[in-house]
Amino acid sequence: MKLLQMPLERIFPLLLHAILLPCILSSSPSQQPGNTTDRHALLSFKTSITGDPRGALSSWSNHSLQFCQWRGVTCGDPRRRPSRVTSLDLDSLNLVGSISPSLANLTFLQNLHLSNNQLQGHIPQELTRLVHLQYLNLSHNSIDGEIPANLSGCKHLQVISLSNNMLVGEIPVDLGSLSDLVHLSLSVNNLTGNIPSSLGNLSFLTLLSLAGNNLDGSIPKRLGSIHSLRYFQVGLNKLSGKIPTSLYNISNLYEFSVGGNQLFGTIPPDIGLTLPNLHQLSMFSNQFDGSIPMSLSNASGLEKIGLDHNMFIGTIPTNLGKLENLSWVILSRNKLESGDWSFLTSLTNCSNLVYLELNRNELRGVLPRSITNFSTNLNWFTIGDNHISGSIPTEIDKLVGLNALFMEENLLTGVIPSSIGKLKGLQSLWLFDNRLLGEIPSSLGNLTQLNELYLEVNQLHGSIPKSFGGLSVLITLNISYNNLSGEIPRELVSLSSISRYIDLAYNSLTGFLPAEVGSLRNLLEFNVSNNKLSGEIPATLGECEVLEYLYMNSNQFEGSIPQSLSNLKGIQEMNFSHNNLSGRIPEYFEIFQLLQYLNLSFNNFEGQVPITGVFANLSATSIMGNNELCGGIQELHLPVCSQTYLRRKGASVVKIVLPIVGGILFANIVICLLFFRRRRRKMSGKIISPSTGIIDDKFMRVSYSELLKATDGFSSSNLIGTGSFRSVYKRILDRSGEEVAVKIINLQQEGGSKSFTAECEALKNIRHRNLLKVITSSSTIDSKGDDFKAIVYEFMLKGSVDEWLHQEMNLSFVERLNIATDVAFELDYLHHHSQTPILHCDLKPSNVLIDKDMVAHVGDFGLARFLLADTENSFQIPSISTLGLKGSIGYVAPEYGTGSTVSTQGDIYSYGVFLLEMFTGIRPTNAMFKDDLNLHKYTKMFFPERIKDVVDRRLLIEEDIEQGTDDREIKEDTVDGSRQCLVSIFEIGLRCSEEEPRNRMQMGVVAETLQAFRESFLS
Repeated sequence: MKLLQMPLERIFPLLLHAILLPCILSSSPSQQPGNTTDRHALLSFKTSITGDPRGALSSWSNHSLQFCQWRGVTCGDPRRRPSRVTSLDLDSLNLVGSISPSLANLTFLQNLHLSNNQLQGHIPQELTRLVHLQYLNLSHNSIDGEIPANLSGCKHLQVISLSNNMLVGEIPVDLGSLSDLVHLSLSVNNLTGNIPSSLGNLSFLTLLSLAGNNLDGSIPKRLGSIHSLRYFQVGLNKLSGKIPTSLYNISNLYEFSVGGNQLFGTIPPDIGLTLPNLHQLSMFSNQFDGSIPMSLSNASGLEKIGLDHNMFIGTIPTNLGKLENLSWVILSRNKLESGDWSFLTSLTNCSNLVYLELNRNELRGVLPRSITNFSTNLNWFTIGDNHISGSIPTEIDKLVGLNALFMEENLLTGVIPSSIGKLKGLQSLWLFDNRLLGEIPSSLGNLTQLNELYLEVNQLHGSIPKSFGGLSVLITLNISYNNLSGEIPRELVSLSSISRYIDLAYNSLTGFLPAEVGSLRNLLEFNVSNNKLSGEIPATLGECEVLEYLYMNSNQFEGSIPQSLSNLKGIQEMNFSHNNLSGRIPEYFEIFQLLQYLNLSFNNFEGQVPITGVFANLSATSIMGNNELCGGIQELHLPVCSQTYLRRKGASVVKIVLPIVGGILFANIVICLLFFRRRRRKMSGKIISPSTGIIDDKFMRVSYSELLKATDGFSSSNLIGTGSFRSVYKRILDRSGEEVAVKIINLQQEGGSKSFTAECEALKNIRHRNLLKVITSSSTIDSKGDDFKAIVYEFMLKGSVDEWLHQEMNLSFVERLNIATDVAFELDYLHHHSQTPILHCDLKPSNVLIDKDMVAHVGDFGLARFLLADTENSFQIPSISTLGLKGSIGYVAPEYGTGSTVSTQGDIYSYGVFLLEMFTGIRPTNAMFKDDLNLHKYTKMFFPERIKDVVDRRLLIEEDIEQGTDDREIKEDTVDGSRQCLVSIFEIGLRCSEEEPRNRMQMGVVAETLQAFRESFLS
């Protein structure tokens, strides 16, 4: 009543206060239950993150209530109280840990984006409580377990991306109830079972990506009812049966990818009419048959056709030239016929054509000259292993964009056009097994980018061009089985780049083998058999120390086998038969541990035949036709050697053995002296100074106390990395003010002390631009009296290559090429140019660091091993069993698992995997690699025809979901500069990571080849 009696001007302020007070109170942060719930959920998520090297969550503070300002956190309309988290986006931050179930308390969350991290564990079942969730992206992590069956509880989900993880089990049937779903990507996991037919209920779905799993069974017919579908990707599974007809009626389809399965049947003749929007048709490696439909030309946007490795028959459609955007036509390994070749002429209208692969079909008739009218963009042209006749057109030089030309195993006649020498970008030329005549054009020496030249099994005559000396990046040369004559050019055998093999066999070459043959230091196989070569075997051949196969048989070589060939420690096969060689059989052949075949027959050798090593195996050795030999194993039935010879041999043995015994005795004396000296020092109380380390004295020494202070007591806040034997801290040394990385060795871990010693010894005498710089070391005791060992390095500002490849950062094509080249030169230096050859034994992206100028530095020599010099001044490889070699899974050479000795080839294998990871962005430990599949084999599945499909996605442009996510094209700058060497880079990676060590390239060749690519690209 009193209120009613008050004047209006006094009542109004009181009413206004009464109305606003609850609002003011509710707006107080401490009174907002929604705020508190969301904050606690975020902090709980932070506790599940065990590694945050970039400090991405450093702004997430327990003392701050402004969580809407935290990195990656977005809240809803600020005008609404309380503010609630609607988006959590922590993509590509290298976060380590698991996904906390507490995220389910962010009840207003619409967007959860945690892709490209290192998250492990399962997907929490609790996430299904996020009823407002629309976008879920957990791709490119290491998440395992099954996909939550009740994920369908998030009724509003539009995007589910769980690709590139380690998920197992079957695809939940209930996903088919998510009626708003437009994007479902579960590719590259370990999913099994069938594709649920319930997915056919997703009427708004535009992308279905299930590729790279172990799915089996047939493709459900109900998927054909998804009329909105644009991307259908189910390749690289174990699917069988026929493709449902209904799928061919989804007119919106942009990509149809079913390659790498066990599907069969025919392609509907009207596919181009029912799929008018098709841009990519990928059906490779199945069992499809029938003819290729003419109607494909009606899909006017078609860019890629991949039908290889099937059983297609009939002629190739003659109207493909109507497809203006066509860039890939891969039809190899079928049973296709050429008809009147009008299909080939039609393709000359395709100005964007890059890859044309027709090898291993039933193409017949004369090769049309119209091939010279192909687009100048044509990069890859293969017609090998057919029945094609005619000659190679002289106008072939018009195809200026060619990197690879394969015409092998046909019926081609005529001469090799000299105009081929104008194809400056040519890297592979295969013309072998034809009927080509005339001389080898000297113009081929102008192909300075050529890696492979195969001209064998033809009817070529004349001499080997001296201009071949200009092939500075040549890796393989085969011109065997021709009618070549004249001498072997010195310029040819001076090419240090040749690493795979030189095969000059079955010709009529004459003269001496040039002494420059010693330049072939990286060569694995050398074959000059069945020629008319004469003179002595040059001693310089012993400089080819990695040689594994040597064939010099059926010539006119004379004299003895040089002592220098004892350097060929890795030799596996040698054939010197049918020559005029004389003297005794070299005794060092007995100690060649890898030698499996030795043929010395039909020469003039004399004296005793050894009985150990390869000589103990009758089937591995041939010595027939040498009438002055004696001794040997009983099965040879040779006469017993005379006592005169044995006495002479015994004297020579004494001359050899005594120095060796004396050397061993001297070494033992030195070791004993050192032992007693050390013991006397300990007994007299003279303990090694705490600051003494193994690194050379020119480095400054640092004490335990200084390192303890510099790292704030080895605080976890300064921890930047951990490993099997070490923890690495970043800090500034007081005495120098220099920012350093301090590696503390874990001496409790078995092998930790050996790791420290190995690294110090390896780094003591090597200097190289691409080596991680050591500042000092410390071998002392800590505050508890326990042993303490540490190495202090220059701090690398830009982190490791592993971080760049698998976190939020990105490396451009040029940066990747630079890093790959830097590492190759460093390994070549370690293997061949350091004072004592060193094997790194643990090369991987995390052990390659980058400085502020983006220069790569190889580090972590904790598993490094030396090649020890033996008495003949060559190098001896210690047994792997004595080294306890471990390395890193995915990077360790396969032969190490079978007890083989460590070698440079092991480092080369690791480098090959490293290079493939650099350009694919895929770790070799990815869960997709199982059942004998590895990164090498996976890449090879796409090489070379579909190499763009395996290139790191960050070198690619993705369109928006509305336009079709996952439609990728190489970036403009990458296309312009790198297309010509991209295939070659992958080839180097594949060759270096070959399972057989003998097939791997040498690091010197790799380094020089990549350097040539780099210079060519930058120019």
